[in-house]
Amino acid sequence: MNDRPIPATPAPRPTVLAVIPARGGSKGVPAKNLAPVGGVPLVARAVRACLGARRVTDVVVSTDDPAIAATARAAGAEPVHRPAALSGDTATSESAVLHAMDAHEALHGRRVDVVLLVQCTSPFLTASEVDAVAARVLDEGADTALTAAPSHGFLWRGAGDAHGVNHDKAHRPRRQEREPEYLETGAAYAMDAAGFRTHRHRFFGRTALVVTDPARVLEVDDPHDLARARALAPLLDEPGTPALHDVDAVVLDFDGTQTDDRVLVDRDGRELVAVHRGDGLGVAALRRAGVPLLILSTEKNPVVAARARKLGVPVLHGVDRKDLALKQWCDENAIDPQRVLYAGNDVNDLPCFGLVGWPVAVATAHDSVRAAARAVTATPGGAGAIREIAAWLLGPELTALPTA
Repeated sequence: MNDRPIPATPAPRPTVLAVIPARGGSKGVPAKNLAPVGGVPLVARAVRACLGARRVTDVVVSTDDPAIAATARAAGAEPVHRPAALSGDTATSESAVLHAMDAHEALHGRRVDVVLLVQCTSPFLTASEVDAVAARVLDEGADTALTAAPSHGFLWRGAGDAHGVNHDKAHRPRRQEREPEYLETGAAYAMDAAGFRTHRHRFFGRTALVVTDPARVLEVDDPHDLARARALAPLLDEPGTPALHDVDAVVLDFDGTQTDDRVLVDRDGRELVAVHRGDGLGVAALRRAGVPLLILSTEKNPVVAARARKLGVPVLHGVDRKDLALKQWCDENAIDPQRVLYAGNDVNDLPCFGLVGWPVAVATAHDSVRAAARAVTATPGGAGAIREIAAWLLGPELTALPTA
């Protein structure tokens, strides 16, 4: 007789649904939710934070815009089409979350236990913060939770005859004598799903805070906010470089990327530029690994064509709209632009940066290009930057990874 106990069936994992509202219309910043920060569209940054949260089981993007839906899907989220009635300026985020919950439950046939509202206008939200708001409700018994930053600021009201809001103006306590207050960051909220359906707002019952780093708090509402976000991204984002499995093609600018951007002109008008042998080694290794390559340049110059022939790489030069040429090349070769690494150095490369999944700036790139890049080489253009990029993909020895 077998007396061994029958193992208990594990309880099903609770469904934690992260909803990212992302309308197509934006008056402050046109196409705001697709604006890149650190080389990644705002909506994709939010998706990435949610996918990295351990307790989140499903991520959806509620949108009325096909381009946002496509970007969300490419980033790993499930797009939910938001009807016009919920897409206007007066529509609330809560209404979008309720609609997305209904759509998700109808599609997958399972109840949502905890629902998150995650705003893609907070570009520096981390996966650990998303995970923490979910944990406050899922594991710690709160009904609702939100991200908040500590503040010791003195608030005032009334410009003509001002009075203190959170202090007595006749008594100025020292910072260490004051309990911190907390500023709602607007980045992430978690709600018990059943309670949210009943109350239809995000702050019912017991509300818990997830305290975040004030240095990371920024909401993108106007062009100045977007500019600040792009300037901060190189400082606040975790440094990251792509591996071979992240890209399907590499596209290279020429002047300033494969050269140091200087041109020597002789008395007959002939131009000479200097290139780096290490870059040639890197390109050769990428070719051996089977990575499709393209040189793309606005300059119609025999030097560009000669270098492309030397490297054995196809070239498109004398191109006015590099982004259109790149999109056509991707279409013709059945390559998803989001799987392309594009390396550049100057402002005429920015449209291509907005098209590809891995915009890369060389170390000597223009400041605006560095700010828009997802990764920046440590090596200047013309001094081995392409060799460095090849090493990211293939390893420092430039050995192609074995294929299955």
